[in-house]
Amino acid sequence: MTRLLTAFVLLVVTQTAAVAQAAAPIDALYRALGLPQIIEIMREEGLVYGASIEEELFASRGGARWKALVDDIYDAERMNATVRNRLDSELAAADLAPMIAFFETERGHRIVELEVSARRALLDESVEAASREALAAMIDDNDPRVTMLFDFADAGELVESNVVGAMNASYAFYLGLSEADAFAGGLSEDDILADVWGQESDIRFETEEWLYSYLALAYRPLSDEELQAYTDFFLTPEGAVLNRAIFNAFDEMFVAISLALGQGASRYLGGQEL
Repeated sequence: MTRLLTAFVLLVVTQTAAVAQAAAPIDALYRALGLPQIIEIMREEGLVYGASIEEELFASRGGARWKALVDDIYDAERMNATVRNRLDSELAAADLAPMIAFFETERGHRIVELEVSARRALLDESVEAASREALAAMIDDNDPRVTMLFDFADAGELVESNVVGAMNASYAFYLGLSEADAFAGGLSEDDILADVWGQESDIRFETEEWLYSYLALAYRPLSDEELQAYTDFFLTPEGAVLNRAIFNAFDEMFVAISLALGQGASRYLGGQEL
């Protein structure tokens, strides 16, 4: 669950932007960011993650019922509703026009298309491994693009936000397990917090390695000028507000998902049937 990343995707709209914005600015922004598409990718990632939970915690005992539960937890319609509604709340007082405008330029379209393509490509484990090797080679070669990627991540506080998001999700998962008495003798809040904080260094390492390899893959075709323009956007007031709103929205979604996964898994750990 460490892959909480701000990823903007290709604009796919069935009506003109002017009509959409007139109808509801938050919905126009939601479509302009292509969030339904990125959520669909996250759903695919989640189904794989759900299978790994079964393998690690109660191998071969989940069967069709566990698969159906995970499929329901990662319901795209519900995930979209959670993110959209939180964004609406977070951005209620913000001017959405400059945010939408940035991603409706030719450059903005190109950037988000590259982002979603890279995110989808990383569903393939061999592509992910190759992207990490490519990043390591860039670092060894002192490629100046690495510094630009670091600057981009710093502008959006991507590492810290993702680490916090992953820890929140981990806490929610353990909370779900403890609520259904999955652990003999119970699991206190202090126990959960201690375990989550014990994971912090591993989460940070995994987050940094995945994040920078993803950014290197996604932005490889961009010129330095294009990448700098994207970085500069997130340094503007509206870019910062949008970035934080998206992280908060996805954090809410993943906390709810992780809690449900923990509650479901606890029934198997406790010898109960779903």
